[in-house]
Amino acid sequence: MHLLRKINQVLVLLLLLLVCLLLHSLQLRAWSSSGHRKSFTGDGQTSKHRKPAGDNVIPIIICASEERVGATMATIHSVIANTEAHIFFYIVTLRDAVKLTRRYIEKTKLKGIQYKILEFNPMVLKKKVRPDSSRPDLLHPLNFVRFYLPLLDISHERVIYLDDDVIVQGDIRRLFGIYLKKGHAAAFATDCDLPAAREMIQSIGMQTTYMGFLDYRKQEVKDLGIDPSDCTFNPGVFVADMKEWKKLKITKQLEKWMELNFRQNIYSSSMAGGVATPPMLIVFHDKFTRLDPLWHVRHLGWSPDPFYSTSFLQEAHLLHWNGPFKPWNYPAVHLDLWERWFIPDPSGKFTLTRSDNDS
Repeated sequence: MHLLRKINQVLVLLLLLLVCLLLHSLQLRAWSSSGHRKSFTGDGQTSKHRKPAGDNVIPIIICASEERVGATMATIHSVIANTEAHIFFYIVTLRDAVKLTRRYIEKTKLKGIQYKILEFNPMVLKKKVRPDSSRPDLLHPLNFVRFYLPLLDISHERVIYLDDDVIVQGDIRRLFGIYLKKGHAAAFATDCDLPAAREMIQSIGMQTTYMGFLDYRKQEVKDLGIDPSDCTFNPGVFVADMKEWKKLKITKQLEKWMELNFRQNIYSSSMAGGVATPPMLIVFHDKFTRLDPLWHVRHLGWSPDPFYSTSFLQEAHLLHWNGPFKPWNYPAVHLDLWERWFIPDPSGKFTLTRSDNDS
């Protein structure tokens, strides 16, 4: 009788333990499938010094891939060194680069910045991206983070998005404070705004109109009614109004064109060099506010030869090495303007490629 009582007690304890485990599992499942965490998850880490809050914080979204994390850190360094504003960085990365990114910050002079690392789930791109680019780096999952801003774990109504091949030379407060026209979800700089760039564009055959990005032989493109000679814009730097972005369902619109291209290949990807720009060009055509062109001086990475004058680049507020010739590699142009912000990788994984003749 005593043995039977002991067995019953053990069975009751096991039953209670099983119930507790079941409840815990259900709670975790509900948490992981709620809201923005379907596509992004935050690691919950912010700077030890300050937390993001208040209207005086300028939120910046930037990606950090494992192979280019040093570029991201140079961009961040240039931002904080040229402003007294409170900046909060949302650093979006893939799982394999989370530890590397955090170590790069915590072991260098950037350890005092305000930041949070967000992990991007590349499965969100399934059946939306065709592997047909002449530049495989443009097919990296992080290149499409800009499409999914509402899924990020942020609460700000206005954000700045920056590519990782950017250096900021001006006070970022001026960019953040731009007036967005009513009904516009974002502000971009067009590819026709820089007089100093026209000669360079003609010399290297860059695409600056919709004809260079969309396949006008396809009926879906013709039906858009977009003049093929209309000037394009570069989505590597922009200011976004998140309330308007959600209201206009920008992400759903972008996904629609990604899925259509996946099935029918409607982008001129061989000319444009990628598939991340065309959806933005379609969705935002004639529906964006223009940035001051000095806040996005681009095309520095399209040729290994310099086209801009040194004096012009010194006046620019933001420099962008979009194109295949990146300033952390060789050959590239205006290396001094980028390298002054470079912070060596404490892990030694990210290193600069330089000419054998460089001292």
